[in-house]
Amino acid sequence: MKLFTPVFKLLLALPIFLSIELYSISATEESSGQKLFKKCKACHQIGFEAKNSVGPHLNNIRNRLIGSVDNFKYSDSLLEFKKQEKSWDKEMLDQYLKAPKKFIRGTKMNFSGIKDISEREQIIDFIWQISTSSQAPSIYENSLSDEILSIKGDPDYGEYLSSECTTCHQASGKDDGIPSITNWPVDSFVKALHAYKNGGRKNPIMEMIAKRLSNEEIASLAIFFNSINN
Repeated sequence: MKLFTPVFKLLLALPIFLSIELYSISATEESSGQKLFKKCKACHQIGFEAKNSVGPHLNNIRNRLIGSVDNFKYSDSLLEFKKQEKSWDKEMLDQYLKAPKKFIRGTKMNFSGIKDISEREQIIDFIWQISTSSQAPSIYENSLSDEILSIKGDPDYGEYLSSECTTCHQASGKDDGIPSITNWPVDSFVKALHAYKNGGRKNPIMEMIAKRLSNEEIASLAIFFNSINN
């Protein structure tokens, strides 16, 4: 059994762990809204071929009925809120982003919120623009073989590998400025780490870390974090 403590000490220094990569929409410098959207991309995909991940995709969110994305498992509290038949507009999304757990009590969105009104406005403008843009990225992760995706990880080994991760990435699922990786879908977790391992995501330290993990170790981390009960 390999010991990965030194590697995971590096991991703890990175609040970007397993964030969903939003590729550049053009060759120009990122807009302020796109930069700020990095607060959201750990859980949400947006743009061409965006899919549900930890959170529902954000495509065509403008005037979309709240809680209506197909094939996404919403929390009971959000489904109860859905009965009010309200839709997402800029004002509604602004209230939600300010304090998600206050706006919809019991939501499973483990995000403390964005207090700065200017930041919220820029993020919402970016979402409004990109959610219907044909210039958005065509893929989010490199495709993986069924063989890799079918590997059954060992949750006990995953817990061993992640013991130092949980000192920073809270097992409770709270973010407190560092993205939660608790209860991530196994496939999304595996694809994210393999994207770093295969060079599909660009971050020198994360690429180094992922390349030192075997396929079985990645699967074990994925199943462990997915299995944590809050």
